[in-house]
Amino acid sequence: MGEDTARLARLFDALGAEDAEGWAESEAEEGLPQLARFRLLRMVWQDIDAWSTTAPQWVAAYRREGVAGGAVERAVRLALTAEELGEIAREVARETAFALLQGLDDPARGDVPDEVEGRLPGWFLGELSARGEPTGRVLGALHEDLNETEPQTPTSRTGGDDT
Repeated sequence: MGEDTARLARLFDALGAEDAEGWAESEAEEGLPQLARFRLLRMVWQDIDAWSTTAPQWVAAYRREGVAGGAVERAVRLALTAEELGEIAREVARETAFALLQGLDDPARGDVPDEVEGRLPGWFLGELSARGEPTGRVLGALHEDLNETEPQTPTSRTGGDDT
């Protein structure tokens, strides 16, 4: 392992990658922005996991007010616990994140009126250097690694299929 790959592996390890060396070698050998991809996907997982780890707080808040307040109140009355509601919310968040990441790669994936098909702008997500300068590398196919980057903690569970 070269010096750059070892440095990358230490960064992946610090971010909690299970296969830090594999991710680092992929970036070094294939020129893919794997560190940026991993960092973004771990941030997405923090938001997904928050739905289960903070379930008691958001369930209490939603019961007091909010657009889903009535549904949450009925669920609690039917004996669903905050933890169970958190598991449901976490899975909905995972599915939503997966679909959003797929949409980054395929802007035509959504419903587009026929009269504007092919005339709309698209988008991409690009990597920035540590100094905030564009590197020119695109973070593509993020949805493919979403489940692989799920933090393995006692509260984390492997999600469902890749819709």
